[in-house]
Amino acid sequence: MDIGTEIREQLNDAWIPLIYSEKVRKQRTRSFEMDIPKRENTPEILHTLLGIELKIKKKRFACPDLATARYLRVFARIGCTHVAIPYDITKISTLADHCEEAWQKLLLVLKEKSRKKLPPAKKRIRSRLIGEIRSEIAKLGAGEIMPEFKQSTKQRNN
Repeated sequence: MDIGTEIREQLNDAWIPLIYSEKVRKQRTRSFEMDIPKRENTPEILHTLLGIELKIKKKRFACPDLATARYLRVFARIGCTHVAIPYDITKISTLADHCEEAWQKLLLVLKEKSRKKLPPAKKRIRSRLIGEIRSEIAKLGAGEIMPEFKQSTKQRNN
């Protein structure tokens, strides 16, 4: 069994694509696109006079609140260009917590499993694992730009 499979099995419920498929994609979402490199990035959350922004390299993305910026930061780290955001803003903070916790667990388990490897091998393992996460999230998709709203209404006959 390779290290990537071991890490995935050890993370179990903290596997980011699993959180994305079980807790995000099963609810009403909207699609968000980020024009970023498809590799590991180091995004920053900025508090500006105009509000909160997520900065990745030289690009900035306006975010309506801190929870959304935290949520998007996890996927920007992985290099996901299209991601689904829950339409219900009250759920974003909890999902951001789950995703950030899963990211930290991933880093800890990766460090533990690759401790005896040489630095180039560690980088290859990390890059391959992040690429696998990114491709699984891409397969799950980001959904529609805007969620579908059912317009049917009941009218009484007078």
